[in-house]
Amino acid sequence: MTTIADNIERLSDRLQRFERQYERSAASVKLLAVSKRHSVESIIAANKAGIEDFGENYLQEALDKIQHLSSIRVNWHFIGPVQANKTKAIAENFQWVHSIDRLKIARRLSDQREPSAAKLNVCVQVKLSQETSKSGVEIGEAEALCDSIQALPNLQLRGLMAIPAAEPDSDSQRIAFRALAKEYSRLKPCYAQFDTLSMGMSNDFEAAIAEGSTLIRIGTGIFGPRS
Repeated sequence: MTTIADNIERLSDRLQRFERQYERSAASVKLLAVSKRHSVESIIAANKAGIEDFGENYLQEALDKIQHLSSIRVNWHFIGPVQANKTKAIAENFQWVHSIDRLKIARRLSDQREPSAAKLNVCVQVKLSQETSKSGVEIGEAEALCDSIQALPNLQLRGLMAIPAAEPDSDSQRIAFRALAKEYSRLKPCYAQFDTLSMGMSNDFEAAIAEGSTLIRIGTGIFGPRS
């Protein structure tokens, strides 16, 4: 029977192969395990297999897991849409937020982050398609939002994130990722800690790595189908 540890080992092997294939530096792509709708026991199994970064979409579910897993070394990433009435809990309990698409949300997160804590790492979410279900700023508006976030005292601007529309083949996937990678490369020299291009999931992470992703978000490939 395939275990979570087996899945992580196979996934890591593929990731390293793609780094070599697309002339990326070794260990230049980080793995974020998307653990939404998966159990605490599954997270523990992934952690024992070497994963320290976990992504959650649903706040109350995540808070329950954070409480249960407070004794193990885990970095929590909030990767879902951020509602204004949930910013306080996110600011207090997460190390990363990948889905900033409004200055109002960024300001609330900064205001509600404890100044004595490490700065909250954030990415600006960019919308690469016209799907109404997708959040994010238009690509031409990303720089203005990054500039505003850079001035907030309790946030650390780390990069860009996107969830492009599903495409049937690698060439089509790469076109969408290429647009974000180009904007990331343009903005990177402007911000001191700008080092994260968060793109690529279980069905398209090869194309994302080919176009320069530094962080891939994998759920099914690690944990299997959600219950």
